[in-house]
Amino acid sequence: MKYQIIAAPAQEPLARRLSQQYPSRFTYHSTSWGKFPDGTDNISMSGFSPLNLISGENVLFLASFHSNDVTLSQFSVMIVLLQSFIDSLTVVLPYSPVGTMERVTKEGTVATASTYAHLFSSLPNCGSPTRLMVYDLHTLQNRFYLHNNAIASLQTTIPLLKTRLKSTPINCVAFPDDGAAKRFADLFIDLGLQIVICGKTRGPDNTRTVKIQEGDVEGLNCVIVDDLVQTGGTLYECGKVLKAAGAKSVNAFVAHAVFPEESYKRFDKGGDRCCFEKFWVTNSVPTITEKLEEGNGVFEVLDLTEAIIKDLDEFSSM
Repeated sequence: MKYQIIAAPAQEPLARRLSQQYPSRFTYHSTSWGKFPDGTDNISMSGFSPLNLISGENVLFLASFHSNDVTLSQFSVMIVLLQSFIDSLTVVLPYSPVGTMERVTKEGTVATASTYAHLFSSLPNCGSPTRLMVYDLHTLQNRFYLHNNAIASLQTTIPLLKTRLKSTPINCVAFPDDGAAKRFADLFIDLGLQIVICGKTRGPDNTRTVKIQEGDVEGLNCVIVDDLVQTGGTLYECGKVLKAAGAKSVNAFVAHAVFPEESYKRFDKGGDRCCFEKFWVTNSVPTITEKLEEGNGVFEVLDLTEAIIKDLDEFSSM
């Protein structure tokens, strides 16, 4: 299937890679994401004039919801696209940032995951549902919040990691908690790696410590796998426990490098949490990964480009 690409500013490098590597399949149309003096959007998409190359076509929108301001701007663009008589709309949102806000435990709390689902579900109908491609959604049940005109297409970044592991001595996959193990462990069965599960235990004065709950890491080269990292406290504690248990080396992988307030610096060389030989992430949050120091640093960014192309055709990699 051929696509006309419209991209959020943070995803423009991805749009260019797709169109340059596969010009017969992807055509990228640039967008001016301007602002009026009062701060409201002044957005103009190319591809509509002098010749309309968008209407009647399959459109691929590359989204990045890394802030509320840019998110609203992108919904405005999606609405215009769907009102332009396109044949279909596929939204690639590699990281959905509202996975930890999917429920209300105290009245007055705003469940933003539900809000985003309402926005997607309320998009105009172009004849077929809007396909929302998300990688390693933090809370899987969020897919069922969508209704009417939007359908979630859940993908995973684990194949990228598995390909990378084949050129490393890693022979053990560790999970920081039982939830991550239940979600990802089956995806590593074909590699024949040792599986280790960690977890937090409650101690005196309501303190919590990370311990190995299942498996043995002595003499093994380990990689800790989780879906996302923010400040990274749990990953760090898990890494320390694995080293103390005799692991030969400890590495980490997360799909989404959120890292608020430049917390990634704590894991790089010289940082107070530099306990991993390698820290693999994908470029699902490009506003962060473009800042990571690769090469001599601890971090290595795994590119999602080929995975997106594959998943566009196969609909699910879960």
